[in-house]
Amino acid sequence: MKEYQLLNEMRNKTIQANKDNISRTVMYEQFFKANKEIKWSLLAGMVSRNAGWNMTDLESEWFQTLLKKRERQLLFQTFERANWTIFADAYPQLLWYEAEKQRREPRYQYLAKLGVSQFMQDEWRCFFERGDEDRLCTALIINEQYMLEQTVMKYPIYRDEVFGTFRYFLEEHAHMSYVLFPTINGKIYGLYVRNFKDVRARIWLGKQLQRLLFHPSIYELIFTFALKTPPTGSRNDYYQYMGWATRNTSPVLRKTYPIVPHSWHVKEDWSMQENNVEVLFTPIRATKPVERTNWLKRKYYELYITMKVKEWFSTILNREKGVSKGKA
Repeated sequence: MKEYQLLNEMRNKTIQANKDNISRTVMYEQFFKANKEIKWSLLAGMVSRNAGWNMTDLESEWFQTLLKKRERQLLFQTFERANWTIFADAYPQLLWYEAEKQRREPRYQYLAKLGVSQFMQDEWRCFFERGDEDRLCTALIINEQYMLEQTVMKYPIYRDEVFGTFRYFLEEHAHMSYVLFPTINGKIYGLYVRNFKDVRARIWLGKQLQRLLFHPSIYELIFTFALKTPPTGSRNDYYQYMGWATRNTSPVLRKTYPIVPHSWHVKEDWSMQENNVEVLFTPIRATKPVERTNWLKRKYYELYITMKVKEWFSTILNREKGVSKGKA
């Protein structure tokens, strides 16, 4: 009965915390404050903030000009589903760890009952035995990206109508997709996304982001930003520290979108089909963090020009349609 109650409590806490992007971000970051050895939880919180900004961008003034309503809704669903999927799989593991960290003999059998992959069951055991924080962070990156591959990337509507479109191809090659790490002093760090459709490329990006986030020269600045800045989903969260902002609107997430109900399409143990996963733990070369503030300004300017060109073409097209109707 005690085991049933504990596992049920973890499942219920996950459901409550997985309400929307804001609740997920808050829970990831709160967990890290209490368990700083689990580096992945801060990384997940910062990436979740990016997902929130990307969601609300879709209903901003610029994107309402650039994208049709159906396209915006589909992209929101993609961000939301991916965000929900990762949390639904990872947060029970974090709750399990918090319950077990003081025990002499952790109850590893609970992980299987929580639907955790065999890969992560082995990695949690490894972490308790060796205490390798970086390996555990990488393991969680690997696990969640394969979960995403199985339940989102290969799901027909996302595969065909989002990642299989020419629009996505152009966006990726123009480097318009990126993960940002704001700081309390207004400087921005981050990386742009390349070949997001490839699971191993996403894992490589996650490892790069891990190294960047915890680089000793910027980690405290980013973590202080997270501590002092409650997530709203608006880019104003970091504009307030930067002394500049775009002319684009940046709405608050909970005033923009309703709560979206989810359930698993399918959840299988991906690690039963994947071989040679150990190679994904290969360390990446350490690099000095590069400030991206001016680069980001340039990207915003390019986006603004794209929006104005689209607006101009729409005006010309509507004018020509009006003339044609008049002649008819």
